[in-house]
Amino acid sequence: MSIGKSSGSWRRGWCASASKSLSSNHALKPLVPILCLAAVVIYGLADKLRNFVAGVFIPQYHFPYAVALCFAQVLVSLLVLNLLHVLDLVPLKHYSRSLGETVLVPSICNSIHAVLAMWAKANSSNAGLFPLILPLLPMLTVGFSSSQKLASTPSLHTSVLISILGGTCFVVTASRGLSGVGPLEYMYAPLALILHSLSLTWLAKVSEAEQRHHPDAQASVFDIYYTQLVNQSCVLGLLWLLHPDSPWQVLSHSSWQSLLFHGYLFALLLLGMVMNLLVGMSALCVSPLAAALLHSARQLVRPFLQLL
Repeated sequence: MSIGKSSGSWRRGWCASASKSLSSNHALKPLVPILCLAAVVIYGLADKLRNFVAGVFIPQYHFPYAVALCFAQVLVSLLVLNLLHVLDLVPLKHYSRSLGETVLVPSICNSIHAVLAMWAKANSSNAGLFPLILPLLPMLTVGFSSSQKLASTPSLHTSVLISILGGTCFVVTASRGLSGVGPLEYMYAPLALILHSLSLTWLAKVSEAEQRHHPDAQASVFDIYYTQLVNQSCVLGLLWLLHPDSPWQVLSHSSWQSLLFHGYLFALLLLGMVMNLLVGMSALCVSPLAAALLHSARQLVRPFLQLL
């Protein structure tokens, strides 16, 4: 019985233990930049491939249903996490109502952000206001982290450096002008940015609060992420039922008989699942700033690469 408890406690806190080991073990410290670089590369490649798939799938099959796509992506994420749990690869607790109430705010924020971001892709806004203001995400996240007094709040020097980097990228990109920006995008893009930053900060706050609990009562990072996904499925499901593009309309106007349709759809959902998992785990295991930098890395680097 004691062996089972110790094994369960180790599995629940494996992510925190691994990160502490990486930061404390001098032999493993050189691996930290490599792991960070690997995460950035994987995320960047997944983002580029997902944009390509969305650029083909959405106009080709006339599937601009942002709420339906976000709801399906959350269901796929839940299915994969439960499958990994069944295979004993990822430890998961049953859904906790108290934890669900704690992560309700980031769940709502993340759901609305996901819908707005998917709406931008469905409306071919890859070169519009959404990518333009994305470099401001780390700066905004630093502000929210400071206001919430998180333990992972960066130092003043780091905050200033992040602000200069984000502001420079924004100015350089904006100086080249914008084309085809609709009036809704001027409202949706800033709203999506604020909601995403708030959700990352709140997730980190929940993770820090859980670390102060007794080890046997702690929720692991996977428990927090899983609970958020369950909440998101309820939020997006309700939103889909209330949306003009009802489930019946989406299901009846789709090319379900085409194998290519299924291939593009599942590729879009799986790539989105991987990207969201990387960002969520970065916010829970490292800091909300790390998650924001990971999400906006391509937009932060692109202006400087174009200047070379």
